[in-house]
Amino acid sequence: MGEQEEKGFVFKDRRKISLDESEREHRGESTDAPDSAGGRQEQAKQQFDEAAKSSAEKQGRVSLPEVSFSTFIFSLSSSALVHLGEIPEPDSKSVKLDLAMAKQIIDTLGMLQDKTKGNLEPEEEKLLKTVLYDLRLRFVQKAGG
Repeated sequence: MGEQEEKGFVFKDRRKISLDESEREHRGESTDAPDSAGGRQEQAKQQFDEAAKSSAEKQGRVSLPEVSFSTFIFSLSSSALVHLGEIPEPDSKSVKLDLAMAKQIIDTLGMLQDKTKGNLEPEEEKLLKTVLYDLRLRFVQKAGG
């Protein structure tokens, strides 16, 4: 038997990933995509916003306001109040006490306070401080301490 040449195989990458500009030029692909990661992120955010707006319109809902730091804090505090049994759950309208989940959310707000120290507007800092004080006080009352 003669020595047979090993035939290699061709590997074609079909993953949908972004190639850098030199590879695109080498393959003859368009380089019209945004150059920087920031440009790609902005483009993705615009597409996300358009899709969310379209989805809300299809479902007959009004689009929600843009999320700000304050609305984020209000959202977390509302969740903590639900778990503290202070307000009913939005879906079931029942009032349940779940101190472990309430503590988790309060700790998350505390972590946000630590991590954002010096980077917040005075109003945001006051809001976070007030919300944390109120939630911690309610937690201690519910826990029987």
